[in-house]
Amino acid sequence: MIKTNKKKCDLVILVGGKGSRIKSYLKNLPKPMIKINNKSFLEYVLLHYSAYHFNKIYLLCGFRSNQIIKKYHKKKINFTEIICLTEKKPMGTGGALNIIKKKINNDFILVNGDTFVDFDLNKLIKKKTNNNIYMVVSDIKKNTGSKKLTNLNIKNKKIIFSNKGKYFNNGIYKFSKNFLKKISKNHSSLENDILKKEILKKKVIPIISNNFFIDIGTPKSLLLAKKILAKKLTKSAVFLDRDGVINYDYGYVYKKKNFHFKKGVLNGLKYLIKKKYYIFIATNQSGIAKNKYSLVDFENLHKWLKEKLFNYNIVIHETQFCPFHKDATIKKYKKISKLRKPENLMIKKIFNNWHINLKKSFFIGDQISDEICANKSGIKFYYTKKNFFNLVKEILH
Repeated sequence: MIKTNKKKCDLVILVGGKGSRIKSYLKNLPKPMIKINNKSFLEYVLLHYSAYHFNKIYLLCGFRSNQIIKKYHKKKINFTEIICLTEKKPMGTGGALNIIKKKINNDFILVNGDTFVDFDLNKLIKKKTNNNIYMVVSDIKKNTGSKKLTNLNIKNKKIIFSNKGKYFNNGIYKFSKNFLKKISKNHSSLENDILKKEILKKKVIPIISNNFFIDIGTPKSLLLAKKILAKKLTKSAVFLDRDGVINYDYGYVYKKKNFHFKKGVLNGLKYLIKKKYYIFIATNQSGIAKNKYSLVDFENLHKWLKEKLFNYNIVIHETQFCPFHKDATIKKYKKISKLRKPENLMIKKIFNNWHINLKKSFFIGDQISDEICANKSGIKFYYTKKNFFNLVKEILH
């Protein structure tokens, strides 16, 4: 039996800054919504972090908040609900945390909406705070523009200040719920006022990251992001059908008790994560259209699946599904849709969201419709075998 993690964790993203240093580039957009490769920077952040097992995602808005609220409030990305909260007046990166005091009841990870770190958040989610703070830091030589908390070093497994600091702050933290009691109602800087004191008290524990980091807060770093972000995030991908590939297909699987992983799936997915592959699911779900189960049933199953896979440090980066069918019994789902395999609109949507190296990517399915879909998408196709892990190793070698 797979044990699940009962400790919930929320994600909080600071998106309220004015972006004064890059004002001329904003064109009436809030800073995190600035376009890079025809997609907002915030979209990159949300797609990356929503793959992880969070209870909810909170966007703490401020300057030009209406645009962010309109696009994201009460929407779901990767089955995780997004809640937008707006401060009544600018309170700084520290004071802004007041608006979540009565909203969350869990430990939380906080990130900045104007930085991107290609970092495995499972390393943080699983940490027990014990009233300490975890901070992700990187080699100072990799700093692309961050100016806050850059003179850092490590002593006795805690972060300290040093004139010859080797590390800089990546803007990713894990806090206990109790930490919010330290946030005053006054304007404050999280880094310069609050975290600085916690570092001096030896309450901040480092997690070192050697992964890609980019900050868009200055013109120089913004232009660098536009130049290198797509390249740095381009990875090979595996596209998976669900029923019959990941789990045994008993027909209209939507209950947890009927979802059983096929042989070698967990080891195969872990192997793909180790090899730095994106993992995507593209699944026809005609059971929704035919009233065998509801959209909520489907979403709840996949939220549960995220929690299961979390225990193995596995993330599904995106799941696309088609609830439509020409023979639907529910009227709103009764139509011929290009989402439904063998058509490939689900795959096109994934292409639009992620930067993918198609030459090294592949699709595993169990139906001719999967093969046709893969061929239309220009992806190499393999039929699933008895042992998923063995198949993956064969493909990658």
